[in-house]
Amino acid sequence: MPRIQGVDIPNDKRIVISIQYLYGIGPTNAKTILTKCKIDHNVKARDLTEDEISRLATEIDAGYT
Repeated sequence: MPRIQGVDIPNDKRIVISIQYLYGIGPTNAKTILTKCKIDHNVKARDLTEDEISRLATEIDAGYT
């Protein structure tokens, strides 16, 4: 289960849905973040590589609460 900002995000959901479990990230922000990180919106969270997870974490830490 990927862990971003101290929150375990669900494995079996699409990443665009999973990162909405983080405080302050809704549907619009989720799509924007994934587009900036160049990650497919339909990939499952369990299928993310370590590089993609780190890019996601960096982008979220940089610009979101």
